[in-house]
Amino acid sequence: MSNMMKVGMVAASFGMICAVAAAQSKPAAREITVGNFTFAPADLKVSVGATVTWTNRDDIPHTVVSTDKAFKSRVMDTDQKFSFTFTQPGTYEYFCSIHPKMTGKVIVR
Repeated sequence: MSNMMKVGMVAASFGMICAVAAAQSKPAAREITVGNFTFAPADLKVSVGATVTWTNRDDIPHTVVSTDKAFKSRVMDTDQKFSFTFTQPGTYEYFCSIHPKMTGKVIVR
């Protein structure tokens, strides 16, 4: 086997290793269920870069609105979803603007 072929094989292997490492370092997607006038889980801890998806499982509409205006969903009917990617660490409190007693929190580290 020639040296050029060996260099090519090493470069290809390195590229595959980098692609696998990049895929493994991406924070996992997380889900919050909206149902029975609650967010479940009510408190969620995620890593910076994680995408959180809220899914409305209630028979009535809900929203997801952060108290610091970082994100705001449209009105979600049954089975509709809203996603937000958290790029900064912090504590993000949110509520349903239609039913303000519904509250939750995403803690990003």
